[in-house]
Amino acid sequence: MQRNAMYPRDSMHLYRTKKDQSRRSVLSKYTILGFISSGTYGRVYKAQSKDEESRLYAIKKFKPDKEGEVVTYVGISQSAIREIALNREINHENIVALKEVMLEDKSIYMVFEYAEHDFLQIIHHYSQTLRSQIPISVLKSVTYQLLNGLLYLHECHILHRDLKPANILITAGGVVKIGDLGLARLTYQPLQPLFSGDKVVVTIWYRAPELLLGAKHYNKAVDCWAVGCVIAELISLRPIFKGEEAKLDSKKNVPFQRDQVLKIVEVLGTPSEHDWPGIRSMPEFNNILRLDKYPDTLYNWLNSRTRSPQLYDLLTRLFKYNPDKRITAKDSLDHRWFHEEPRPHLKYVPPQRRISHDEAPTMVAMPNSQSLSQPQSHSLLNGNGNNNSRPTSGTTFGMPMSRLASSGATGSRKKARLE
Repeated sequence: MQRNAMYPRDSMHLYRTKKDQSRRSVLSKYTILGFISSGTYGRVYKAQSKDEESRLYAIKKFKPDKEGEVVTYVGISQSAIREIALNREINHENIVALKEVMLEDKSIYMVFEYAEHDFLQIIHHYSQTLRSQIPISVLKSVTYQLLNGLLYLHECHILHRDLKPANILITAGGVVKIGDLGLARLTYQPLQPLFSGDKVVVTIWYRAPELLLGAKHYNKAVDCWAVGCVIAELISLRPIFKGEEAKLDSKKNVPFQRDQVLKIVEVLGTPSEHDWPGIRSMPEFNNILRLDKYPDTLYNWLNSRTRSPQLYDLLTRLFKYNPDKRITAKDSLDHRWFHEEPRPHLKYVPPQRRISHDEAPTMVAMPNSQSLSQPQSHSLLNGNGNNNSRPTSGTTFGMPMSRLASSGATGSRKKARLE
């Protein structure tokens, strides 16, 4: 009886051992070219496939351990599970593609397609190097592609919930890719309310007013508000609503984000029940009443930077306080602004960048000197620099910037994130 009882366990052990031995390792499939970034959930590396195509990829390694005095195995994070589950089910030109997921030594490796830039880098290039505004044709091109990718996510019943310049990538060929689905949620027949498990979503500067006022139920309009914030930042080369975030208290209660709300009403004016009938039912409505009254100055804000009635109309629709009245991604794509002159066109010369080896925690054996001598293109698949002035969410990664070729974008990169 004892032998029979042990037999199934031995069989499973042999099966798992055989399965593990047949599984290819990360190093057997990819050459690690260098370290890109490091963050809360893991590290990101630039890699090249060892097949005939020799394509570049960004490999995100999730930490299996909780760092501290005592290293403890904590399993797979909720963010990683969401990222893997959603990325495996979607496929669109304007969404960063997940090639494969690998498991090795209790660590999960997500292999993403490699993109060279992100919106934040473009902003820094124009603000710090060229010291000029982004051409309207470029603004239209990247905005249209962003909305196209967002429409695909929304049609798949997915809320991104963390759109910001650092999470929107762009390839050397000018193709925009929405990345980082770590906070994304499937909204079709969800097993739990959106508020459950995620009391705080969307980086503070891009957070919609219904979220700031404590809404427990929200919809795709939160992403459309974030798109408006991104467009405004591309126009002015700085965040339009740059407030200070109030942190959670010791009991993890979400405080009223007074400064962020104040930054919004200073530009868009104080919301009224006429414009937003549901505002009175918001948990933070009484805090809104305590603020001074402000007029709507969005027209003056835009007019001091660029004169475009159609662009003003689009921003006005994206910045509607009432989420039910806010323009959708689909309707935004049909907006007249995209059909007037100048037409969308991306004139952007991709720079080159040296990936870091000095600051890289060792994931695998470092590449040989021959691979180090090869020119490296700019990877913006999730990274941030050392400047901590920009607000981030838990999946943000830090990536040091290097000097870029004078023919392309330059400037120090502050924040960005993988996917």
